[in-house]
Amino acid sequence: MKNYSTLLIIGYILITVNTVCAQNFPFILPKEKPKQPLSTAMQRNYDNYLAPRPEDNELYTQFKYTKVEGLDYSNDDGTVSRRDPSKIIFENGKYYVWYTHRKTETPPKGAKQATETIPSADWDLSEIWYATSLDGFNWEEQGVAIPRPPKQELGHRSVSTADILKWKDKYYMYYQGFSEASGLRGDDCPVLMSYADSPDGPWTAANKIVIPNGPKDTWDQFSIHDPYPLVYKDKIYLYYKSDFDGDPNLIRMQGLATADSPFGPFTKSKLNPVLTSGHETTMFPFKDGIAALTIRDGNEHNTVQFAKDGVNFKIASMVEMMPAAAGPYVPDAFTNTKNGVGITWGLSHFTNATTWDKNHAILVRFDCDLSRAINDPEMKKHHVYHRPEVYFKQALSKNQKERILKENKKLTQQ
Repeated sequence: MKNYSTLLIIGYILITVNTVCAQNFPFILPKEKPKQPLSTAMQRNYDNYLAPRPEDNELYTQFKYTKVEGLDYSNDDGTVSRRDPSKIIFENGKYYVWYTHRKTETPPKGAKQATETIPSADWDLSEIWYATSLDGFNWEEQGVAIPRPPKQELGHRSVSTADILKWKDKYYMYYQGFSEASGLRGDDCPVLMSYADSPDGPWTAANKIVIPNGPKDTWDQFSIHDPYPLVYKDKIYLYYKSDFDGDPNLIRMQGLATADSPFGPFTKSKLNPVLTSGHETTMFPFKDGIAALTIRDGNEHNTVQFAKDGVNFKIASMVEMMPAAAGPYVPDAFTNTKNGVGITWGLSHFTNATTWDKNHAILVRFDCDLSRAINDPEMKKHHVYHRPEVYFKQALSKNQKERILKENKKLTQQ
């Protein structure tokens, strides 16, 4: 009985001490996780992020946007579009970027009205063009890099969504190749590749599917989009997106395939999908791992994620106004680094450049602080103030307003 009473007293003392500790959390937020009882949220604040405060988190940022100069859009009539920029590289004393370029007689009209000259979607009847810049703000378009091949060859309908790899002093471009109008069966297309000795070309098509679709009933059986290569762990890590689980309620997730050669063969990760959110694919080396911008779609959209092994990603921060289809300037994308610095700027696109009947995309510059090389307090603010008109643009639809009015009418008649 005496031992039991002693245990009760000790237990009471421990509970009292823990309660006191929990009620006396330090006024100055500790940089290290306190050794005391913590709520689940407070434990998460230390365990899940790179720092307990956003401004100390190297993978947290706000994004700033600047209009790009030097590119013409035919008065925004929808006949010219530029979208899905590649990673930006610096060669020959200037920056290079590649992107999807569409110049058609009309804006997109949908799959049912598409012809050999009328596009079904913004990326239909497209080619891959490139531009160069001395400062990243003013760009000079250089023209087509990879044209649509002759009919009956893969990609003859459209080539789009390119990204660049530099490997052993040669250049490799991975992209989507459509052989039919987008929308007829969804966005089904394989990943193709062309290579060159110079970023200015000429580019030679490998004339084969580089990343094959998955077998029947697997998540990537129909579409493999947004190929995005990096050099990591002495290999080529190529990330990609797939749409699956049915149309129109598609789920978009990210997969990974690796290879020892730019020509393949590429081996898909057994853990695919490796990211459960994201639309376009954007990754960059960071410290000893890979960081990812996961925009749109899925439970974990609007987050920056990190994987020490390039496979098992965890949320590193939650952010606002992420760049769509971001093509960052990544100096160490191809250096096989084990100490990635991060990114500070790049190009992305706005798809709602004007009304949808003149649908086209424009390239814009984004800036951020996702880099260990700078510390920009303006980029680390906790939130963004928007003017009222930004919110009012997110208006109720006609059906939603009618539903609400009907509900109100029922209530008033009771």
